[in-house]
Amino acid sequence: MKAGVYKGPEMIEFDNIDKPINSSGEALIKIKYAGFCGSDLFIYSGKHPRAKPPLVPGHEFSGIVEEIKGESNIQPGDRVTVRPTYFCNDCPACNNGFYHVCENLKLVGIDCDGGFGEYVAVSLDQIFKLPDKLDLKEASLIEPLAVAVHSVRSSGLKVGDDAVILGSGPIGILLAIVAKRAGAKEVYINDVNEFRLEIARQFGFKAFNSKNVNPVSYINGVTSEEGADVLFEAAGVEDTAKIMNKMTKIKGEIVVVSVFKEIPKADLLNLNFKEQSMIGTRVYTDKDFDTAIKIAPMIKNL
Repeated sequence: MKAGVYKGPEMIEFDNIDKPINSSGEALIKIKYAGFCGSDLFIYSGKHPRAKPPLVPGHEFSGIVEEIKGESNIQPGDRVTVRPTYFCNDCPACNNGFYHVCENLKLVGIDCDGGFGEYVAVSLDQIFKLPDKLDLKEASLIEPLAVAVHSVRSSGLKVGDDAVILGSGPIGILLAIVAKRAGAKEVYINDVNEFRLEIARQFGFKAFNSKNVNPVSYINGVTSEEGADVLFEAAGVEDTAKIMNKMTKIKGEIVVVSVFKEIPKADLLNLNFKEQSMIGTRVYTDKDFDTAIKIAPMIKNL
């Protein structure tokens, strides 16, 4: 089959490789669409610590089941997407049911071949059937949408809260969409990339550029000097780590969604003085995937 194969730093080449064979308990899926994630850029750069060449990247994808081996409610011909995570089932996290924070968590497209080929073989328990009203191109975005669903669901966001999103990349915009659907009164989204901010504005969010306005002063100004009820950090840079506490209200909550590549400096003094809470989030659960599939058709009509 044809596939995009990572062969080394800054080397992804189209190549002919063997078509995967699904083992017992697995399905063979014909790929229709695959998304390109920031972590795929990290793989391409040669800096991802686990991605080893030769590798077919791609963990955001949709397709059609071609063959199954084992008992399942999934059948050949079904339109599906895939939860790319798989677990050891033996660590303390797994033993307590927290599979998404498995100490040995691995991903299709990083630790084994993924969706940048014509076919992929995955475990039956990773497959999610799609409703007819969701087309396969849209379904390739279920994985990042599930990240946003998990992050908002993990937060204490309440109906009527003001939410701030730092970072207006795909995850940031999806966070804003999910936060609004979860009941946020206003969603403010910040970045330095005007192209991304314009997309956020098209969704109706109050987007502002740190190059043109002081983000702390702006948020405090629009929230009567209180700050955000809930702030989602989705940029993963030290500049946002330094200001996120200053933009969040007393007893407010900070949700760290991005994965920082380096340990940042952060303002923990305000964390104490304002008695703020801060949580981290990691990927998603099956429940988040189910919810993402359910709300995806509604999002395209925003």
